[in-house]
Parts: sequence; C-alpha cells; structure tokens
Amino acid sequence: MFENLQDRLGSILNGLTGRGALSEADVSAALREVRRALLEADVALDVVRSFTDRVREKAVGAEILKSIKPGQMVVKIVHDELIEMLGGEGVGIDLHAPAPVVVMMVGLQGSGKTTTTAKIANRLSTRDKKKVLMASLDTRRPAAQEQLRQLGAQTNIDTLPIITGQSPTDIAARAVQAAKLGGHDVVILDTAGRTHIDEPLMVEMADIKKRSSPHEILLVADSLTGQDAVNLARNFDERVGITGLVLTRMDGDGRGGAALSMRAVTGKPIKLIGVGEKMSELEEFHPRRIADRILGMGDIVSLVERAAENIDAEKAAAMAAKMAKGKFDLDDLADQLRQMQKMGGMGGIMGMMPGMAGMKDKMAAAGLNDKLFGRQIAIIQSMTKAERANPDLLKHSRKKRIAAGSGTDAADINKLLKMHRQMADMMKMMGGKGKGGLMKQMMGGLAGKMGLGGLGGMGGMPDLSNIDPKQLEALQKQAEAAGLGKPGGGMPGLGGLPGGLPGLGGAKLPGLGGGFPGLPGLPKKK
Repeated sequence: MFENLQDRLGSILNGLTGRGALSEADVSAALREVRRALLEADVALDVVRSFTDRVREKAVGAEILKSIKPGQMVVKIVHDELIEMLGGEGVGIDLHAPAPVVVMMVGLQGSGKTTTTAKIANRLSTRDKKKVLMASLDTRRPAAQEQLRQLGAQTNIDTLPIITGQSPTDIAARAVQAAKLGGHDVVILDTAGRTHIDEPLMVEMADIKKRSSPHEILLVADSLTGQDAVNLARNFDERVGITGLVLTRMDGDGRGGAALSMRAVTGKPIKLIGVGEKMSELEEFHPRRIADRILGMGDIVSLVERAAENIDAEKAAAMAAKMAKGKFDLDDLADQLRQMQKMGGMGGIMGMMPGMAGMKDKMAAAGLNDKLFGRQIAIIQSMTKAERANPDLLKHSRKKRIAAGSGTDAADINKLLKMHRQMADMMKMMGGKGKGGLMKQMMGGLAGKMGLGGLGGMGGMPDLSNIDPKQLEALQKQAEAAGLGKPGGGMPGLGGLPGGLPGLGGAKLPGLGGGFPGLPGLPKKK
C-alpha cells in the first residue's frame, strides 16, 4: 500500500541525512518534495498543507540548525508529525460497556462489511475470548444473510437465525435480545449498504442506531477508493455518528492517501485494517508502526506478533529436537518455507525489518520473489516420503518424474538439493549450540540483542502467547535505542544484527550467495 510513498520519502530524507549543516533553503526544498510525494499519494490537500507547515515550523528553528546531526533531526520531526497525522496512539475496539456490547457496522456496498464483521467476530472470539453473536441486517442484497451465516459456521461464531420478511430495525432489536438471553459478550450488526450515499440509507442507519443503542459504530471503507473514502467518512459521521474506521484492502496497491487523510479529516481513529482475504488477516492500526514502515524504519513489533500468531509452537519444538540430532530433511525445509509464507512471504518480512525495505527491490530484480517458495514446496511435494527423508535416492530418472510433477526442470531440483545439503551441513555443525530454523535466525537473534531472550525459540518461533504485550510495545523503542530504527541505518548482521539475518553481511547461510537458505541466485558481493 505505502511502497511508492516509502520510496519517495526515503530518497528525500536520505538526501538530508547525508548532509552536514542544513540551511533553511535545504529544508524548504526537501519539504517541497515531501509535499509533492504526499499529494501524489492522494493525501487530502489541506492535510498535506497542515503537515508541511508544522514540519517547517519545527525544522527551521534554532534547535535544528544547531543540532549535531540536523538531517537526522529533520527525519525525526517528519516521523513525529506523521505519527500525529495518523492519530498518535492506536485505539482498539472499546468493549467497556455492559454486556452485550453492540457494535454496528456501516458503509457502502462492496466495501467488505460482511467479511470484516466476521473477521472482527473471529478476532474477539480467538484473541479476547469473547462470546460473539453476528446478525445480518441486509435484507436487500441477495443471500447477504446467508453469506454471514456461512462465515459464522466457518469460524464457529454464533449467527442470528434468519427470519424472512423482518425489517432491519426489527432484526437489530431481536439480535440484542437474543444476545442478552444467550449470554453473549458482544453482538455485531452487519447493516445494509448502497452503491452511493442516499437519504433512505441514512434514515435506516439512524433508526437502527435508535433501536439497538450501539456502543461502537464502525465505518468500513475501502482504502483503494482514495479521497472519496474521506468524503464518505465525513458524511456518515455527520448523519449517523461514527466512533471509528476500519480500512479494508490495505494489502492492495493503492497509494495510501485515504489512510493518511482519514484521521486528520474526520478526527475519528482508524481502529483496524484488513490486510488480506483470510479471516485472520485483520490487524489493529498502530500509527507509530505505520509511520515506521512508511519511513523505512521497519516494524519489529508487528513482525513478532505475526510470528506468534502464525507459527506452530509444537512443530517448532519437534523440529528443534530433530535438529539437535543433526537431522534436517526436505520435509523440514518445506516447513521452514511455509512458515515464511505464513509470515507474509519474503516481501512482507523484509518490509517490517529495520533498514531492509531496499532489499526487496534487489531480491525482486534477482528473481527472488514469493513464487520461488511455491515452486520449491511443489518440488518437495512431488517427491515420495522416502525421497524427502533421504535425498540421496534422487537419481536422474526420479528427478525427471519430480520435474514433470512439479512443473519445474532438473536445474531447479538440483538448486534445491544443493541448498538443502548446505543447510543440513550447517545444522550438523551447529550441533547442540541452540540450533533453530530460519525464523529463529531472523527474529530470535534480534530479540536476544534487545534483552528479550525468551523470544528466540527453536526450529522457528516459540509460543509467544505468554509474553506481556507491554514487552512487545517496548521492543520497538529498544530497537531504536540499539540503533536499529534509523532509516538507512541497516540491521546488525546486515551491517548489524549478530545472529539475526545471517548471510547478508553477517555469518553466512547457504543459498542466496550466502544469504537466505532456499533462495539461490542472488549474486555475491564483488
């Protein structure tokens, strides 16, 4: 979503940090470029004007010009103002009300209300252990109520039984009553949308609000609609009154202007963002983390949280036990690749690593994209159980069969086997010295460096569910204090992180010219 903006701002600010003293003209020239970058990203004009005025006011003061590193001070000011523009602190869904807490979902047709309703219910049920009831008030769109019922069945969330012929306001009243009788903590009302805002829609929303007395009214907006999403939020807030926003399709290739403008224009917090199609792909909106991503500072906290949610602790422990004996077969390699896919693939992980955003382009140019994981997993799945356990069985005729089964060729299979041999040798060499999978290499070392040794699990990532959330929030600040959060500052081991991402400047992992295992082909440094 923010890649273009990240590239533009990154190059502008890097130009400043490389300079010694800065004149007022230098700051003005940089801010002119920042203004242009924000406008091209579809940020509202008045928001851009206010943002650049505040940055200029702070950046041309005596404090900045007398600073030892004025360029870095400008970056810090831009960073702080970006956080302020996005809303300062993250705000979650407020459940502090007598049960059942009523959450009303509003928005236009096609913005993803029904799917988002199910995602929020799933999140409240699995993470917060709340008993949730979902009710569809959409009597106009064909099969809308049936869609929510099926999503409820898929996620094991209760849905209100469908009674044909009832009006949306009657369904809302029945849902609240059913939630009281059923002992539910939360009831989520999925209201009807329209293709555009009209008077009947607003009257219906007001009636539903009157009948159900919702504690939260969340506007679901498609982040790809740009400035129109901001006008939509303003209209809904004036007529119905919203308490927060949920932006969908944040994984798309839009320019990100809606997300940056929403909070500043409406004054309402963005509470959640949809980052994919799956029921689990819904994240809380944290202004600081988003600002860090936009300025290429990484987002370690979200990366650790994503690992905690996606990586199976039992599998990780079983793999660690095998590695302790120096065993690492092709099934283990496939598991490592799947772990990385769950974490958002190479691009998703790189985007959250401090100083690593620029690596994504280099890897893409070398043909190292997430399709490579899929091809390698397909090769391994085309083998028999015996072949996966003992790759030495793979002679020419077997390779020919595997290539036909996986849609690859013998060269791809040979690359995979070579990389597996190198990794297996490395596991043996590591012996009993705290071996682990690729996820541990990537994140365990980082956590250890910042005094959170409990994060460095075996064979991947451990169960992080017992970690205090405050520890996670402190992680980013510790990273910055350790010098990991500066744009262009890089990571130790990549220029920085010992035991972090080996092979890109630190201790080498095979493949990738001494980089990530399983990603052969990136040229070595000359």
